Amino acid sequence: MKQKNKADDQIRNYLDREFAGIGESQQLFELKEELMMNLKEKVRDYEKAGKTEDEAFKAAINSMGDLSGLKEDMRQIGDDHTKKAVYTSMASRISTAGLIVGILIAVFGALTSTMLYFMPVPGEAVFGPAIFIVVGGALITYSVLTRETTFKYAMNKIRALLYAVAIGILLFSLYVGFISGWATGEVFIAISSFMMFFIIGLGLLLGLIFSKGTDRRK
Repeated sequence: MKQKNKADDQIRNYLDREFAGIGESQQLFELKEELMMNLKEKVRDYEKAGKTEDEAFKAAINSMGDLSGLKEDMRQIGDDHTKKAVYTSMASRISTAGLIVGILIAVFGALTSTMLYFMPVPGEAVFGPAIFIVVGGALITYSVLTRETTFKYAMNKIRALLYAVAIGILLFSLYVGFISGWATGEVFIAISSFMMFFIIGLGLLLGLIFSKGTDRRK
């Protein structure tokens, strides 16, 4: 783990040096994240091929070629406040739309289940619409994490999607536990149904929390 952190720090320092003096922007943050992932993969591949840590790092850097074109593109975006504002505004609108849709879906599921609770329907039918809470919760999670704020850049979309899946599975475990327990009247069935999905979701969430992501602070 210590060796891995050293390689990560080497790559991060290299990218910070290469893009030093370029105006900060969400696009620059995303580019550096992408380059970071590519370099980490290349370092691992070179190490598997028998190179030492330092040799693998140098070989990975050399394989990236000339970054001057990318740096110039990022410099223009960093200097172009209009372009930066348009990008940020568009990303913010998409995130806001996701948040609104997610909240509405979750509220629809909660209200429908509440309505069914007061109707003469089987108990398991009451929890059926709660599946919308699962979908809404996952969408809200993704929209919040991919939202750029005053203090943080938006999270990498793949990582945000994994967080959304983890939260969705955890909510689904509750959904399955309630609906199976109500349908059978057996607590052990409810717990066993809940447990399987809960462990999967918790494992994914813990994996994401303990794996070091890119620092998103501005």
